[in-house]
Amino acid sequence: MEKIRKMLFVIILLIAATFQLFSQATETLPRDLFYEKTGPSEKEIIPYDDIREADVFWHKRIWRIIDSREKINLPFQYEGIDWKDLKPLVHILRDAAVSGEVTVYQEDNFKTVKLPTDVARVGAGNDTIPLTDLDGNYLKDTVMTREFDPTRVSKYRVKEDWFFDEETSTMQVRIMSIAPLYYDDEIQQDIPMFWAHYPTLRNVLVKQEVFNPRNDAVRLTWDDLFEMRLFGSYIYKESNVFDRRIQDYASGIDALRESDRIKDDIFNFEHDLWSY
Repeated sequence: MEKIRKMLFVIILLIAATFQLFSQATETLPRDLFYEKTGPSEKEIIPYDDIREADVFWHKRIWRIIDSREKINLPFQYEGIDWKDLKPLVHILRDAAVSGEVTVYQEDNFKTVKLPTDVARVGAGNDTIPLTDLDGNYLKDTVMTREFDPTRVSKYRVKEDWFFDEETSTMQVRIMSIAPLYYDDEIQQDIPMFWAHYPTLRNVLVKQEVFNPRNDAVRLTWDDLFEMRLFGSYIYKESNVFDRRIQDYASGIDALRESDRIKDDIFNFEHDLWSY
């Protein structure tokens, strides 16, 4: 009995010594920066100003495509090398949707909710693969689990509202929803994984940092990036009586010109309101 007590005492001492050494090693780890950095968890969103219907002199709804393969949009794909806490946007959106942190929808009108389990199945699942011997003879089927591949998401759809506020005499824009597009090999098209209500999503985006290629000292959040319009995009649809996309009535260079025409119309509308 005395021998067992001594063994237990020695084991406890060894465990305590191990924890002490580990804590000392943790405390003495060098800091990989010359100053103490504040994390984005302390940041909060800047709420939008309330807009009265009577103050909306003009309003136009626009749909855009953000292509992360464009140079200006490379932060959308950046996965932390030196900064491990940075994640591509698709990871942030999908994790928030699958965990139920934000409610997502089938369409951009927010009428039909998409369940987290349905979101998790987009781009993932089980594939049945036939096994053969060396002579090519069929043996049996095997089931392989297919994980979600974030590299298949290179584009995002954005729905936004442009309006002129009479109270402040300013042209403003509010992003209303965003959808990551997953490239499906079977139909060879980009399909929306889900639509997220952007004003609600801001509470998630403000806690996630995004790579700033211009200044490492000014680490922006994803909320900053969208609110400051630090992304490139092109218009693929405007509100119209037939609810058509540009690709439904124009193609090639004509589609690009139509996209630029819509952008110029918004700029010219604001410009023509003033006299110089």
